[in-house]
Amino acid sequence: MIATIQYNSRKLQIDLSQPLDISMPLKSSKDNVNAWYVDAPIIEPVKDDEWIASVKDGACINFNNIHFNPHAHGTHTECVGHITEEVHSINQNLKTFFFLAEVITVAPEQENGDSVISQKQIQFALGNKKRDAVILRTIPNTKSKLSRQYSNTNWPYLKEDAVKFLVNKGIKHLLIDLPSIDKEKDECELLGHNAFWNTTGKLRMDATITELIYVSNQIEDGEYFLNLQVAPFENDAAPSKPVLYKVLS
Repeated sequence: MIATIQYNSRKLQIDLSQPLDISMPLKSSKDNVNAWYVDAPIIEPVKDDEWIASVKDGACINFNNIHFNPHAHGTHTECVGHITEEVHSINQNLKTFFFLAEVITVAPEQENGDSVISQKQIQFALGNKKRDAVILRTIPNTKSKLSRQYSNTNWPYLKEDAVKFLVNKGIKHLLIDLPSIDKEKDECELLGHNAFWNTTGKLRMDATITELIYVSNQIEDGEYFLNLQVAPFENDAAPSKPVLYKVLS
């Protein structure tokens, strides 16, 4: 199923039958990806005295409760409400869901005992390309990311100048394969988040950060259309399913 998209002055084609899912599945297991010092997610049937809402236990339906944290347990998309006193919902602020995106791959550099992603690296990868969204894949890139336990690991993060560069480039949607664009323990400075949403000026209400994606090595760097599918939670963040479509022409 080939679709032709008029994007500014360009006509671009994508194959809607060839989606590339870059989300992580959420499962009830200690092997589920995890961050921020919380327990594993739980998916279990409702129980009412002796009755268990599971077909294998004699019920006519499967009827599960799910306990999880969107920031800690998998792919999620967040809005400015993640760091503001005033409540802002991802469901109220993300109003369009289809964007021209660029996949880039970056090897974090060592700096003062941390692994960091710098402006120079982002600038080199993007060049003069104009995009709505950037999908940032870090290397090494293995399937172990799907089950990694990130708490107390000092994961790689974006330096503030790298985030400001993306903002100046007009990037509205930033997707990364780490638990946060910021350092795990930064005394709550959140330099990257504050820069991305411009908390010292006019808030970028329609800008989003998506974390804990997984971009397979089979997906090449380059131009794609991004369908950013977000669960309609009235919360600062919600589970999401970003899907890419390779630009054919």
